[in-house]
Amino acid sequence: MIRVVSICPSNTEIVEYLGKIDELVGIDNFSDWPAEVLDLPKVGPDLSIDMDKVEALNPDIVLASLSVPGMEKNIEALDEKGLSYIILNPNSLDEIADDIEKVGKALGEDQLGLDKAKEFRDEIAAYRRQAAYRANKPTLYWEWWPKPVFTPGSVNWLTEISNLAGARNIFDTEDVASVQTDWKDVYQRDPDHICMVWVGVKESKMKPELVMKRPKWDGMKAIQQGKIHVLEESLYCRPSPRLLEGLRKLVSILENPP
Repeated sequence: MIRVVSICPSNTEIVEYLGKIDELVGIDNFSDWPAEVLDLPKVGPDLSIDMDKVEALNPDIVLASLSVPGMEKNIEALDEKGLSYIILNPNSLDEIADDIEKVGKALGEDQLGLDKAKEFRDEIAAYRRQAAYRANKPTLYWEWWPKPVFTPGSVNWLTEISNLAGARNIFDTEDVASVQTDWKDVYQRDPDHICMVWVGVKESKMKPELVMKRPKWDGMKAIQQGKIHVLEESLYCRPSPRLLEGLRKLVSILENPP
């Protein structure tokens, strides 16, 4: 067996998708799924990994990431320690599929990686076919952070997830992965649905009633029609195969409005 340390939650979830959780010997502090990993040694938060702890676990491979600004110093520390690693940094669903293949290869399971990547791509293709038949595309506003407002642009998996669900991200007009904007801009775009997925914040801590009190927002379609949704950021904000679980949930929400 290969000894693997994952230093980013989405990497851990790719290992699970491959059915190789038993090869993990350590994880970052924010990896919280599946439940089987919770008892593994923790090597620190993903932005400040304790590389001495990683080295002590004697890994054959470290699954690193550049998905969050600031993770570059983890790569520098891995180089200083002389540890073997691969870097994952996907922005799209197709790149996530590529990373499934990449991790499979790093674990010595090339064919498994290819098979699971195909399974992932096939499910996406099925949703794409279904979405093509939807005549009316509701508009979605994804709120990553409330103040200052951050939301995904066109170069992001949540724009793809929106399309696959037969909807449209109102900020798909912006050719970037992440957009910093303001409440007035969102109000003017007047989405059909508001999807709250505050990064790093549990659903119990997100308060829709505070969102409803923003200036003029009571005039927005989404709020007037009760279409404001508190969603698990773990299903929408991590570039992992669990985005498909989030997609299934989003489709259910859009097909069964309040």
